This record gives sequence, structure tokens and C-alpha cells, in this order.
Amino acid sequence: MPNRLRFAPSPTGELHLGNARTAIFNWLYVKKYAGSLIVRIEDTDEVRSQRRFERLIYDNLKWLGLDWQEGPDVGGQFGPYRQSDRIEIYLQHAQILLNQGLAYRCFCSEQELGEQAERARQLGLAWKYPGTCHALSAREVEKRLTSGHPSVIRLKVRPGMILFRDLVHGDMRFGSEVLGDPILIRSSGLPTYNYAVVVDDALMKITHVIRGDDHLSNTPRQVLIYEALGFPIPDFAHLSTILDPDRTRLSKRHGASSILYFREQGVLPQALLNHLTLLGWSPRAGQGEILTRHELIESFDLDRVSKSQAIFDVTKLNFFNRHYLQKSDRLRIIQIAISYLQREGLLGAVNPAMQDWVGLVVEAFLPGMDRMSEISSKARELWSFDGEAAVKEEGVRKVLCIPGATTIVGELNNQLSVSGRDVICEWPLIVQAIKTRSGFRGKKLFHPIRVALTGRDSGPELDKLVSLFERGSKLDLPQKIKSCEARVSEFFRAMKVQELNPDYENS
Repeated sequence: MPNRLRFAPSPTGELHLGNARTAIFNWLYVKKYAGSLIVRIEDTDEVRSQRRFERLIYDNLKWLGLDWQEGPDVGGQFGPYRQSDRIEIYLQHAQILLNQGLAYRCFCSEQELGEQAERARQLGLAWKYPGTCHALSAREVEKRLTSGHPSVIRLKVRPGMILFRDLVHGDMRFGSEVLGDPILIRSSGLPTYNYAVVVDDALMKITHVIRGDDHLSNTPRQVLIYEALGFPIPDFAHLSTILDPDRTRLSKRHGASSILYFREQGVLPQALLNHLTLLGWSPRAGQGEILTRHELIESFDLDRVSKSQAIFDVTKLNFFNRHYLQKSDRLRIIQIAISYLQREGLLGAVNPAMQDWVGLVVEAFLPGMDRMSEISSKARELWSFDGEAAVKEEGVRKVLCIPGATTIVGELNNQLSVSGRDVICEWPLIVQAIKTRSGFRGKKLFHPIRVALTGRDSGPELDKLVSLFERGSKLDLPQKIKSCEARVSEFFRAMKVQELNPDYENS
């Protein structure tokens, strides 16, 4: 039988990292061993399920580079693919179980059951449904239904061991005596999770169920439902839980654990795909950690999935992202940078000249960035130069207090004040002239030049910044950028006001 796997999220919030990892593992298996991936939407939570979250799920899966062959958005021969559209299917199969005597109507109220469970808890006992309605006669059941008494449909749990195969945890055995008769259909007419998922997986001919190990305890009940309905039991693979570095569980409701959060932070899909795949799975020896999509597919197998809990390490994710930022198509990175700069109001409409300039921004600042969202804060120094504030900065004053530093700034001001000078082309000559007149080289030469141009004692390469200042000053930007001459002139005047002038070299 061809491999058929499914990813079945609930549209009750943004796509969570743990769910995304599950989707990736299902996708990798299908790609490695050929078959079909089905996206099924489990939306029977009427209060919290929203179509906008469903659309976000599709969008984020596609952003990660995943594709599927069947689902609500693409159709398929085993639909419908939303649980809310399959209610009649669940009721029909529940009626089959009732007719065969494998399920029964239960009229116990939630209040009664809650009181029983509380009494057991106070006595320190485990509680399970005692089967109160198990032996009701057909006449009594009909009488209560006719009188409008609310009821649920429960499965009759058979005695004996429950066996199933798990491709991560091995052969599993559970005693059925610890299980109460599980509810299949609630009094509202809606199915429970354990029942609906079995009917769906069986009718959609799912061969492998890869999901989180929080579902491992559900599996014995699901196996009993498979058996009662006469459906073949798929192979299961339960993936370890993803934890924060402090070993607390990642929460679906915590914003920093959603795919959308990392997208907005400027993490590339290749980086997140690479990192999530390595959470609980290891490639072959000698392959390293950075793997292309093709290498991940070629290497993937469930026999290298670990039972141990996986740690989501943001530092490691940043490592992957820096690699993929450097390797990515430059035009794509420039377009991402433009979107962030526009969002901050630093760029308006972009023409070819402006796009070329943003390319220089990326070239200057990308080596020091973990995520593309940092481009706005790091590049803001191009716009936010204030000479008077700069000379008061502790790091800048330390540079200016080095003997000869203020002399270098004065000579830089003289060089840039020459009328008609092409600063970009002549920048090497300008630096050489300052070097010759001051006699300084290395850090003693370039640190004073840097603080005078940028107001900072560290940053990108000066040659790149000079080009950015000069070209940027000629662009029509929402916030103007000062040229090199304007910056150094302003800084030099502020330095003199602070009594840091070429004749005052020691503080």
C-alpha cells in the first residue's frame, strides 16, 4: 500500500514550533519514501477554531517549503478534510458500533462523574468510568432517549492487552483494565478527539501516524477504536517534546514559539527548517549540521529519531540563520531589508538607485546580523547622526583622549572641506594624506576617523560606510542622510565646544 501520512493541526492559533516540526517530519518521510501527505484540519472546537488561523497554517507551511497532495485547500478523493464537515460520518460509524453491541449510550451527567472523580481523588485512588450505563436494556435506553435525556456514546473496552508498534519507542503494551470506556460522541453530537482521529485516519487510508509524544497516552484508546471498527492499525511514531533551554515546555500560546514570530524576526525558512529537523533527529555520521533540503530528505529516517526531549536553542537557530543569510540570493535579501526599512519609515517608494543603495546597506551590516529584523536598528546610525551628542559618548571620548586623535579629526575635516571632492573615489587618498601628516597608522589612525564619521567607536567597514553616507545624502529619503563632510564638520565643531580641539590632545 502506498505511504500516506497526515498533518492534522487545530486552527485555534498560530502554527507552533512543535506542530511545525511534526509537519516537517511527515513531509520528509513522504519525500524520502514516496507517497502522499494529507493536511487535515481538526476544527471541532467550535469556540476557538477560526478560518484565519487555518489560512495562516497553510501560509506558514508553504513558507517553510512544504507541500501536500490532499487537503481542504487542494481537494482529494478522501475528503472532506475538515472535521467540521465530517460530523455525519462520525455519527454513522458510531451507530454501527451501537448496532454491533460494541458501544452503548451513557446517560450519566458530567456533575455525577465529576463528583465520583473528586471522591476518588480525595481517597488517593485512580478513577475511571465505572460502566454505570453499560448494561442498560434496549428498552430503558429508548425510554430515556424518548424523554429527551442527554447522552453520550461510549466504547465498550475489551479485556486484555492492547498492543501496537511505535517506530520510535518500539513495541508497546498496555493493559485495558486501567481504561474506562472512552466517549466517542458527546451529548452535543460532536466527536471526541480520539474517536474522530481514528475514523479520519482509517477512511483516509493513513499508513503512518507521526505526531508528538503527548499523544502516546491516547494511542491505546485509539487502537481499541480501530479494532472495534475493523480498521487496520497504522504504524505510529511519537516524537519527543520540544523544550526551552530552561527545560520548560514550549507553549502554543507563547508568541516566541510560533512560526509567524520567527518569520517577522527575519529568520529564513531554510534556517528554521534545518534547525527544527535536528530537534530529536540526527543525520548520518560525518554529515555535519548544515544540510540542504535535498540532503535532509536523502538522510531522513525514523530509526534516527531520539526518544529524548529536544531543546530549542535560539543561539543555534541564529547560527543557522547567519549561514543562510550569507548564502541566500542577494536580491531576495535586499527586498527583505527594504520591507523592514520601510516599516520603520526610513525608506519610502524604492527606485532602482535606492535599491542599489540598500544593497550597499546589506553588504555593510549583514556580517554582524543574526536576523534580518536587525537591519533597521543597525542601519539607523546612517540616519541618526548627532555630532554634539556623539562627542559626549563615553566610548567616543576615550578615543578622542588618545594623544593625536583630535589632530586626526581636524585633518579629516580639512580634507573633506576641499570643494568639489569625490569623496568615494578619493577616500584612499584622503586617508593616506591624514596618515602622512599625522604619522599614525592602524587603530590610532582609524578609530578617530570612525568616531568623527559615525559617532560610534565600532561598526561596519569604513569604506562601505563612506559610500553609504555619500550616496545616501543624494537620495530622496523620508529622513535625510548627512554626507561625510557634513558629519565631520558637525562633529569637529562639537569637539571644539567641548575643548577637544587639535591643540588639546590630552584630557
